[in-house]
Amino acid sequence: MRSPTQTLVSLDEIRAAAARIAPIAIKTPLLRAPFAPQRHGPVVGDPAVFPGASGEIWLKAESLQPIGAFKIRGASNKILQLAPDQLGRGVITYSSGNHAQGVAYAARAVGARAVIVMPSNAPAIKRAATLALGAEIVDVGPASSERLAKAEELVRERGYVVIPPYDDEQIIAGQGTCGLEIVEQLPDADLVLSPVSGGGLLGGVATAVKNLRPQARVFGVEPELAADTAESFRTGRIVTWDAELTSRTIADGLRTQSVGERNFAHIQAYVDGILTVTEAEIRAAMRSIVAATRLVPEPSGAVATAALLFHAHQLPAYKKAVAIVSGGNIDPALLAQILTES
Repeated sequence: MRSPTQTLVSLDEIRAAAARIAPIAIKTPLLRAPFAPQRHGPVVGDPAVFPGASGEIWLKAESLQPIGAFKIRGASNKILQLAPDQLGRGVITYSSGNHAQGVAYAARAVGARAVIVMPSNAPAIKRAATLALGAEIVDVGPASSERLAKAEELVRERGYVVIPPYDDEQIIAGQGTCGLEIVEQLPDADLVLSPVSGGGLLGGVATAVKNLRPQARVFGVEPELAADTAESFRTGRIVTWDAELTSRTIADGLRTQSVGERNFAHIQAYVDGILTVTEAEIRAAMRSIVAATRLVPEPSGAVATAALLFHAHQLPAYKKAVAIVSGGNIDPALLAQILTES
């Protein structure tokens, strides 16, 4: 259970964040995905027919944000609340890619220097995009713990202000604006699924959805090869997985080794369950999203849809479900490979 001293982000804070970030982050569309239920056996070659699609499925297209991912929400909310002297010192974060771009984008908007501590195995497309936004990159090894240690070292040496990727109330409130929009756009949604790794998006979205529509069910989804949050939720305590384990998944945005403490408190308070999906299911969901909606998801952005399509037996019945497509920053060569798989 969460600590009694752990303060949860309020709905008012999420609403304030929505107004604050409006000049930087967009309100992304909610798209109806024409996934059809499978009633008469398998339909060979049809990527839009699944046994799990018993109700309406809607996709929250965070891949259409200016940086191609939801991370711009939390980064903007944090940076826009910094004092002028803090902005003058510059900001720093540790990220495999999407949060890096969010920080770089928001920092550029306010004229602040941005330094990103990035793992050596970060996708080239995310590295290039971060550099294009004017940020400086510092390379470390693949473990998320290495990123944090290096960032803390640079803060001590140069006085940068840390913009955490997830374990921060202002980041959670910023990510929660995605949930606020979901309820505004589809007030009768009864099931919402979000990817989870560090927990900022799931924690924020669940907070917004449950405060506005308590009867809705909220689930997190992560790769079974990086299922530390699922284990944490099941055992009631935060567990950490080795980087060698979490690095196995194709979903590079979900390789964090443990969920954040603040995020876990929100997850315990508001989330109904956490599911895991296989690598094959992630890849199949990517193909189906492209075929059905023409949205381009990165692997991390397809896990929530994968749960709806392949794990209906683990989910409650629904009439209108929303899966968050959290990002679309994928290497074109990898996308081509996945789309042409049989």
